Amino acid sequence: MQVTMMLCDYAQVADGKLYINGGGWSLVDSHTPPSAIAMLVMVPWDRAGTPLQLDLSLIDEDGHPVVQQVDDAVNPLHIGVRLEVERPAAHPAGVPIDVPMALGIPPLQLRAFGRFAWQLSIDGQHREDWNLSFSTRA
Repeated sequence: MQVTMMLCDYAQVADGKLYINGGGWSLVDSHTPPSAIAMLVMVPWDRAGTPLQLDLSLIDEDGHPVVQQVDDAVNPLHIGVRLEVERPAAHPAGVPIDVPMALGIPPLQLRAFGRFAWQLSIDGQHREDWNLSFSTRA
């Protein structure tokens, strides 16, 4: 499965298209503003009609989950999306189906001068090229 991801200030999907503002950054303040992950998933033709589980977890440079405290709870940063794609009418047989997605990220408090990555897995499978890395400054 082919996946393209980009960090951006804002992303939106409308009419099957992905609209991106302030995209392509990889350096941000440690107290991040709201942001988004723009994503294009190319679902193989033979996976249409089959539910897919997409999981994004924020990890640090050592591969440990990044946690945030909300009220009294400390939780790892995780986004889960269940996706099921149907074959569009008149879509050529055997051609992957493109699925644009926009995932909002709330403001975060991360360690300054750190390296982080949103690590994607699909149905429990992970590939290194599905990591979306960024660094923080003070």
